[in-house]
Amino acid sequence: MSGARWSYAVNQWDTNIDAFVRRREHERAFKTVSISGFGAVELTAESFGAWEPLGTPDQIRDLYGSLEQFRDVLAACALDGVSSYVYDPAIGFDVEMGRGHDPLDPAGVPRIVDTARWFAAALVRLGGDTLVVRPVGSAWQTGALDDGQIAALAAAWADVGAAVEAEGVGLALHVDFLSALRIGDGLERLVEATDGAPVGFAVDTAEFAIAGIDPVAFLRRHPSRIRHVQLKDARETVGESEALTPHAEQFVRTEGGERRIGRWFFEPTDEGGLVDFEGVAHALHDIGYGGWIVVESDQSPHPAESAMVSGWYVQNVLRPIVGGAA
Repeated sequence: MSGARWSYAVNQWDTNIDAFVRRREHERAFKTVSISGFGAVELTAESFGAWEPLGTPDQIRDLYGSLEQFRDVLAACALDGVSSYVYDPAIGFDVEMGRGHDPLDPAGVPRIVDTARWFAAALVRLGGDTLVVRPVGSAWQTGALDDGQIAALAAAWADVGAAVEAEGVGLALHVDFLSALRIGDGLERLVEATDGAPVGFAVDTAEFAIAGIDPVAFLRRHPSRIRHVQLKDARETVGESEALTPHAEQFVRTEGGERRIGRWFFEPTDEGGLVDFEGVAHALHDIGYGGWIVVESDQSPHPAESAMVSGWYVQNVLRPIVGGAA
């Protein structure tokens, strides 16, 4: 039986820059997550100041008074805390004078290390232990990564991994369906290049499936490297040529590309999406996975309903297979 823990990402409530900014809205979301059977929440790092009050440790302090007071609010909603923070180094934060940094550029790595350490230190105070990071930019920006670029990424994330490990936090590299690492064998080459380093990987079932990567096969192929799991479903795939579309973050991911896909992500269920969730659950059980499993539905038009539907599916189908606590 594994010691997996179950969390829920609150990004689905944050649908617009001013849509999720008040404490009352936060508390309603937290209580919904709790009654749906989850023990913690996952936050996403954002840099829009007061419009993203959960986006950075400083913004949490500004709204709640301190990180500890925010954790008290979570506890009052019957949650243990924050499981994880999702961080993209391309986003600039106030501590960086609003400038993001490229992990392929060695000159920017020290600032990425500092920012990652900042999030990690806050995460520990919030009860969490995993920093989930976007390891490289989109495919259209770089094309296929050569050996030198893979080596640069491996070195950069080894430095970051060591820094956050010293804070008591694990590092999980999160590959999305537009990532340069989804081109060719980039992801497998980075796994190999970081072997032995304090670097783990996140398996996001929908992002993998959209990119044509089998999450079950990846879990079974790299059991010792899995640091984080995010569960959501998908119904469409994106090939390499579409991922290489200029400005794909806007044109493909946000606007749906030439096919005008209205929604990329769905809550995990057994209703015929691309992801074999029971296969994922069996793989997690078999490899003895003991980290966080975070359920997402970050484009849901009905976030509370999605949380409750996901909670039912987790409690009645997935958790009995995987095992672990709420």
